[in-house]
Amino acid sequence: MSRPLPDSLTIATRESRLALWQAEHVRDLLQSRFGLTVSLLGMTTRGDQILDRALSKVGGKGLFVKELETALEEGQAHLAVHSLKDVPMDLPDGFELAAVLEREDPRDAFVSNKFATLADLPQGARVGTSSLRRVVQLGALRPDLTIEPLRGNLDTRLRKLDEGHYDAIVLAAAGLKRLGLAERIRTVFDPAQMLPCAGQGALGLEVRADATALRERLAALVHRPTLLAVQAERGVSRALGGSCSMPLAAHAVWNGGELELRATLGHGLQPLAPLLKTVVRQKVATEAEARAMGERVAAELHTLGAAPYLDALAAGPA
Repeated sequence: MSRPLPDSLTIATRESRLALWQAEHVRDLLQSRFGLTVSLLGMTTRGDQILDRALSKVGGKGLFVKELETALEEGQAHLAVHSLKDVPMDLPDGFELAAVLEREDPRDAFVSNKFATLADLPQGARVGTSSLRRVVQLGALRPDLTIEPLRGNLDTRLRKLDEGHYDAIVLAAAGLKRLGLAERIRTVFDPAQMLPCAGQGALGLEVRADATALRERLAALVHRPTLLAVQAERGVSRALGGSCSMPLAAHAVWNGGELELRATLGHGLQPLAPLLKTVVRQKVATEAEARAMGERVAAELHTLGAAPYLDALAAGPA
């Protein structure tokens, strides 16, 4: 049975400073656009609690959304705001993405207190990231560097850099810009060097599937160019069984009325294995066409030799 639009809305959100900024941004949009009364329900997720292990070892980025979905299911909240890059490719039954908002800068940022660019780092310099996607691309750019794990929210990662644990770290530019920390960015990576992950820089609004009236209202917030781009990106990942244990990058941009979708797949278990790269350009008008474009790119990666890469990841370390 469909649910009517409530008089006031509650947004479920993680309690990190960036997550709260994102939820407050959506709250302000809902209040200014529709005159709705909106409150926030801050929550700590398993992904926030487990900081001593890589996400790929403990259940993936879905650990950042499960508690929020429980709040939706139990009626404690009406919608959840996510960084779309943290949202699993397939949502559980009973949940839907009601809107994707206009994207912030999707690129990765090089952050360092000592060095201006990746090229300036001395041999053996310590670079912090726990993203396998970034690990394999950094390895291709500078195989001489020492890549070390880095977990925690954005403020925690910056603090660890400032304490001298790393010579540089790599973060999403979007989070730094949203929190007014753009001055910490020494340079942004051109996507030709460091291709972003699917959905990076975009916000997704998740609701219960039976919240028909709310879904219709939130549809007015959809930024269609971003929606089609991220659907194509997520289509690549979905077709390959993508998760945070897969060093996969997929990024789409609009170019002359066509969508240009690039993807890069690394081996993960063999850092010196070559990266598999492909690009497709085509006109895209519907979400179905965008998803099909993602599947086409995934098929091209298979043609380039993705199967042993994926098989090795599925088998795990020897």
